[in-house]
Amino acid sequence: MLCKRAADGSGPWEISDKAISGSIMPAHKSEAIRHSDTAFLGHPRGLGWLSFSEFWERFSYYGMQTLLVLYMTHQLLQPGHVENVVGFGPFRAAIEAVYGTLSPQALASAVYGLYAGLVYLTPIAGGVLADRFIGRTRAVTIGAVLMAAGHFLMAFEGSFLLALLCLLLGVGCFKGNIASQVGDLYAPEDPRRADAFQIYLFGIQLAVIISPIICGTLGESADFGWHWGFGVAGIGMVIGLIVYRSGLAWLPPEPPLKRRSAAAPRPQLDRGQLRTILVLVALIPILALSSVGNQEIFNAYLVWGEANFQLQFFGATMPITWIISLDAFISAGTIALSVLFWRWWATRRTEPDEITKLTIGVAIAALAPLTLAIAATVIAGTGQKVGIGWAFAFQAINDIGFANIFPVGLALFSRAAPKSLEGMMIGVYYIHLFIGNMLVGWLGGLLEKMPGPAFWLLHAGLIGIAALLLLLIRSAAGKALAPAAEPAPAA
Repeated sequence: MLCKRAADGSGPWEISDKAISGSIMPAHKSEAIRHSDTAFLGHPRGLGWLSFSEFWERFSYYGMQTLLVLYMTHQLLQPGHVENVVGFGPFRAAIEAVYGTLSPQALASAVYGLYAGLVYLTPIAGGVLADRFIGRTRAVTIGAVLMAAGHFLMAFEGSFLLALLCLLLGVGCFKGNIASQVGDLYAPEDPRRADAFQIYLFGIQLAVIISPIICGTLGESADFGWHWGFGVAGIGMVIGLIVYRSGLAWLPPEPPLKRRSAAAPRPQLDRGQLRTILVLVALIPILALSSVGNQEIFNAYLVWGEANFQLQFFGATMPITWIISLDAFISAGTIALSVLFWRWWATRRTEPDEITKLTIGVAIAALAPLTLAIAATVIAGTGQKVGIGWAFAFQAINDIGFANIFPVGLALFSRAAPKSLEGMMIGVYYIHLFIGNMLVGWLGGLLEKMPGPAFWLLHAGLIGIAALLLLLIRSAAGKALAPAAEPAPAA
């Protein structure tokens, strides 16, 4: 049997190791069953279990991340609290050896940047662990347990650093491996694959909208507090783990572990492929610069917005964390509108290639911090807070640009990279978010040192420089990134 249970009928259903490895059912029968399974919105049942699991994982992740900088700034890193964090003295010394002496707000920004950057590196190690040693199912399970532990440890000041470590390791094991299982639900020629990832990503977007409202409201509430927000994030992760384990019978069979082989042939690359790789690698620091406005949203933007946006409505104060939900809602719309716009454009003119779309997207994104610079100028001139409409303007412009940056860049790296190195180059692509978040950690520390207009103009300038550099690369090396021409039909 695929499932087994305790002899007395008690306890949860479990999946045997043979079922996890896929050795019970012949591969051709497994493929046939998956192709005929349409129980979840026309897709395999496994997609429902995986999407719902990922929803709860992202609920917990973004709920915690929304609170992180505010919690550190307002409480954890203040005198009387920071002394309680186990190991924080050496940790702070290591950070200040790089950044210099930091105020609580600047230190919170640096810690956030380090955490948010490493989140994009640990999945590489998690993928290797799953592919070569323990398999994806065990890796996802371990990741979920570590993340739940991390969220609950955030409820105690003393275990803050241990909590961040658990969260980083947990995301590394969970994130990439569960996405791989979504793809493995489908045969290579199954046309439902693209639609499946849209359903999967919709669940993520829904979680990003909901979690800041729930976790943020609890965390900022005087009646509850920060630890309640983190605790609810932990409960969300436990629910995600339960959902995932409950659906094991409907998940794809594990692929064979990829043991390292010294005899494995190395891919041979021609000069054109090497040139393409060099150009793609050269894009990484430029894309990192282009990301600073978007990645600042979870960092200094929340701190600045809390002090400068008018958040009073009908006698009540809106939690600043709700702005993250607003951004997620706007982002979902701008991505859809961007897709529709380029489809419409293609019916009338030639659709631009990815490097052109990237350049356009970054140029648009550079305008977003300008709106905050204008708002900061108004604040400086009037001495009054500005309306929430300025936040809406910043986030709408930023999200229009971002819709033509992140997914377009991912598509570029996936298409242009040599097929023998495609997986590695996708990992290289995510390094720009590691660098970008590290840069944001430093930039956020300048919030206390620079006037508001100058602070946001700095962000706009950095993104503008990225747009100019992309324009230069498009002119100088665009051919290396251009799609291969289709061979002309025989006469």
